[in-house]
Amino acid sequence: MTGQTDRTGQGDDGTPGRHDDTGGGDGGPAARDRGDGGSGSRDSGSGGRGYGGGDRGPGEGDGTGAWKALASRYALLPLRIFLGVTFVYAGLDKLTDSSFFADTGSGSIGETMRGVRDVSAIPALVDLALKNPAGFGYAIAFGELAVGLGTLFGLFARVAALGGALISLSLWLAVSWQVSPYYLGNDLVYLMAWLPLLLAGASVLSLDRLLAERRRIR
Repeated sequence: MTGQTDRTGQGDDGTPGRHDDTGGGDGGPAARDRGDGGSGSRDSGSGGRGYGGGDRGPGEGDGTGAWKALASRYALLPLRIFLGVTFVYAGLDKLTDSSFFADTGSGSIGETMRGVRDVSAIPALVDLALKNPAGFGYAIAFGELAVGLGTLFGLFARVAALGGALISLSLWLAVSWQVSPYYLGNDLVYLMAWLPLLLAGASVLSLDRLLAERRRIR
């Protein structure tokens, strides 16, 4: 009884109130309770780590998070390839068709401009093109080719996207403005498609990224 009282009220160093062994010895219920509580805390921590820890939620530790990050990184690449190929094809198609640059005749730029002059959003723009139909045609063709190549290779990607958007805007206002309902006109769709690339640029598989990395190394 005396030994039990000493352990309860006083520690080995004589400091009162430590109560290290209160509630039983090493194997007593209180000690076991404290031990179980410590294990519970550790188990809770382990449970958090089982989900990938920290900010990650369930299922992200098995590679799903990495897959989502990869998909987000390359999300604009299909759009970039489509627009690049389409504009390269459109430019080459015009440059290899001699009748396109004629002032008159079926399929010529001059005939097309005269046909849409009265229904375009900006007739003055059409009148400007009609002053030199061949020059306007070559400007469109080489512009499409340059925009397409810049987009495909990711070289000055934002500048290329801006050029593509301006070409699409001019063609929408001059040529396909009268199309009703509006969603049947492809130039407006192309204009909207260029905007994500104009905002984001070409961050993957591009010469812009390669040049930026070389500048950082220097």
